[in-house]
Amino acid sequence: MTGSVPPAPLPNAPIARRYEDRVVFITGAARGQGRAEAVRFAAEGADIIALDICEDLPSTDYPGATPEDLVETARLVEKHGRRILTHKVDVRDFPALRAALEESAAELGRLDVVVANAGMTTARRTWEIGLDDWNTTLDINLTGAFHTVKAAIPLMLEQATGGAIVFTSSVAGLKGLPMLGDYVAAKHGVTGLAKTLANELAEHRIRVNSVHPHGVNTKLVPGIRNLLDAHPEVSSFYQATLPDEVSEPEDIAAAVAWIASDEARHITGIQLPVDLGRTNR
Repeated sequence: MTGSVPPAPLPNAPIARRYEDRVVFITGAARGQGRAEAVRFAAEGADIIALDICEDLPSTDYPGATPEDLVETARLVEKHGRRILTHKVDVRDFPALRAALEESAAELGRLDVVVANAGMTTARRTWEIGLDDWNTTLDINLTGAFHTVKAAIPLMLEQATGGAIVFTSSVAGLKGLPMLGDYVAAKHGVTGLAKTLANELAEHRIRVNSVHPHGVNTKLVPGIRNLLDAHPEVSSFYQATLPDEVSEPEDIAAAVAWIASDEARHITGIQLPVDLGRTNR
């Protein structure tokens, strides 16, 4: 997929300060996309509420984030002179998630942006997915996203200053990617949830959108590569158009920071592909 074309460099232009005096809540923030989003929002002036399970999951073939990863996210945010409150919480545990968010929003004084990012994936044929694995994938990727907004929206409505919610979906939330049946089902659910909430929250000036990456250079990538090595017949479903094989977490963070910003104030209910042209194939 990469051919002889070198990877495109990350942009190094000055970063805008679009989030001064605002607070952003991010799940799955210990590493990968969640960490990149926390750092990007902090660089733009936001204080951060960061949540992650920080544990291995029995259904995945890659290691989970660690408490040390979450500490590193906090360090990187604080380098930008911003406050960050971290919580080791499983998004499947709604009472714990709500308590962490309410406590942190009260301490930081407000809540403006929610990024429902926590997720995981496994890879196998749909009929070979174990029942426990199916439930774990749906519970973390879809029910966890629902828990995130269920806890956050009442705070945003009470605050009555509008805001933005961004769901991390995937190309798998738009396409029927083989070998990822549980993940595809969950991410299609996330896409639908975002579209419904966009209609429900529009009158409150709370915008809701979903972002749809292709491959991202995180701990999940080796699992997909193993899948393609084992099942080359499905490789065409995973081919992008641009010559880069994967995006960097910072690419996704930049898109999330834009669509949550006032620059996108009239954009709600869309599915934004940040996918190297994959959905155009």
